[in-house]
Formats: sequence, C-alpha cells, structure tokens
Amino acid sequence: MTAADGDLVAAFHAHCREQSLLLRWGRTRLTPRDLALLLAQAQCWIGLDANERPLALVCVGSVGRQPGVVDLGLQVADDHHRRGIGTAMARQAARIARSRGAHTLTAFTHASNTPMLRLLEHLGPTRRTRDGPYAEVRVALDAYPPATLPPARSVPT
Repeated sequence: MTAADGDLVAAFHAHCREQSLLLRWGRTRLTPRDLALLLAQAQCWIGLDANERPLALVCVGSVGRQPGVVDLGLQVADDHHRRGIGTAMARQAARIARSRGAHTLTAFTHASNTPMLRLLEHLGPTRRTRDGPYAEVRVALDAYPPATLPPARSVPT
C-alpha cells in the first residue's frame, strides 16, 4: 500500500462502524497526513475481495529500538468479521515479518478484545502482559517459514 491508496483506505473505512474506527485509530477517518505517517513507520496491505472491494487493512512496523520486534495493526470490515480474513492477513504479515528478520510480533489491544486475543494465540506461542484495560501480546515467529510473496499488482484507481 502507498499514499496513493488513500481512496481504498477510505472505501474500506466506509464499511466500518464509527465505534470500530475510534477503537482502532482514535478517529473516524484517516487523513492523507495520517496515512503518510503510518506508511513512514510501517508496511501496510489492503485485503481485497474478488470484486476488488477492500475488506481488511493490516500493517507491520518496527517497535522502537527493539531489533527483530514488529508491531501488528489489523482491522477487518465490520460485516466480514469471523470469516478468517483477519487470521489469514495476520499470518501473511507474520510470514513477511519473519522473512525480513523479525522474531517477535506484538499487538496492543483492549484486554476485552477476545477475538483479537484469540487470533494472536492462533499465530503462535504468545506472552500476554496486562496494562490497565489493555493487553500487549507478543507472538514468537520462530515457526514461520519465510513468506512467498505474490507479485505486486496495481489496483485500478
């Protein structure tokens, strides 16, 4: 994903409830500046359905000064939850991170976000730390083989 994909991100967010956007981003829409800042710190992908409609957004970026540790950001359109889309995107993000030298994937989420916590447990061995109403989960990426990346493709604009 690049800054030129702002329209795809907006189309994706149109399929998300305001509450979901507030929980994930702290706002109900990402401005071009927000997107540029995100892309400067992380690699992001948009999951599309067979009709080229955006269903999910996943980002992986390094965590401060912790070599080999990357942070996972994931959001799936509200009407597509519990269909395996988030798990598939998170697994591919973990494979890509592993192929680029990461050994640990982290996620910071609400401690009550049971679906996300379960998804992270399905990615591999986890260690969870509670921080008030939040949880930081660390996933060991040792079991992931390097990713076989599909060729990049252009999405019509």
